[in-house]
Amino acid sequence: MVGPADPPAISVAGLEKRYGPVTAVDGLDFEVSASEVFGLLGPNGAGKTTTVEILEGYRRADAGEVRVLGLDPWSQGDQLRPRIGVMLQEGGLHPGMRPLELLRLFAAFYAHAEDPKGMLELVGLPVRSRTTIRHLSGGERQRLSLACALIGRPRVVFLDEPTAGMDPHARATTWNLVRELRSLGKTVLLTTHAMDEAEQLCDRVAIIMDGRLAALGAPRELTRRTAAEEVRFRTVPGLDLPALSSALGVDARSIVEEHAGDYLVRTAGTPQLVALLTTHLRDIDVLVHDLHVGRRSLEEVFLQLTTEPTA
Repeated sequence: MVGPADPPAISVAGLEKRYGPVTAVDGLDFEVSASEVFGLLGPNGAGKTTTVEILEGYRRADAGEVRVLGLDPWSQGDQLRPRIGVMLQEGGLHPGMRPLELLRLFAAFYAHAEDPKGMLELVGLPVRSRTTIRHLSGGERQRLSLACALIGRPRVVFLDEPTAGMDPHARATTWNLVRELRSLGKTVLLTTHAMDEAEQLCDRVAIIMDGRLAALGAPRELTRRTAAEEVRFRTVPGLDLPALSSALGVDARSIVEEHAGDYLVRTAGTPQLVALLTTHLRDIDVLVHDLHVGRRSLEEVFLQLTTEPTA
């Protein structure tokens, strides 16, 4: 169990990185606790890859302080690398090698590596152990990359788009594996464009935009903090919105028809409001096909934060 006095597994303070006139990371701050699954989210070009590469020791920061397991990834990389695992989104796997052969090679780099055959079993690739990597599907290569990242029994694991190209079954298996890593006390930092993945797996997420922190917190906390409750429903297009707003007792501006037959009511979905809505639809002889009461999804919060103009 992680105690309140335990040092963070990852610490980023005032991180800056520039490429000529372009500022890729602009004063970024966050910490990742031990045994936490942490998501680093943002649109393309937001600074995610640069930040992760600095944490892995592949790039040097221009300013600020970065620590992974208490070590500076750039100046103490030799000490850090045996303690971390890195899964790239693509590349890094020699196409002429076979999965078991590759894992045995990776295992040889570590003093106390996992069993290569056991790792193939873990990621669901035992029957592909002797197939050349060039003949694996994209999803199978992703699972092999994950096995390579875990072969050295790392304390911190960096996962870049870990389920990209995977079928639903392999994706679910990978999600369970990430949860198991957390239960084993591993720290996982992942980047993903799949907001449902971030909601399901991450204890907390950081959303970055233009190299700056736009939001930080648990997915449920962010959806609660950044968006009021709302009611969505689907029925026939072209409802009389003034009449509906009068029946519900809400401002007409709070009701919009986002698409033909898709309606959004920007107000708390209380039992009374839901009853008024269904009663009104009954009175005008209209059937509701779908009714959803709740807060915005993480994807909606993400889109809101990354499309609003910055101050």
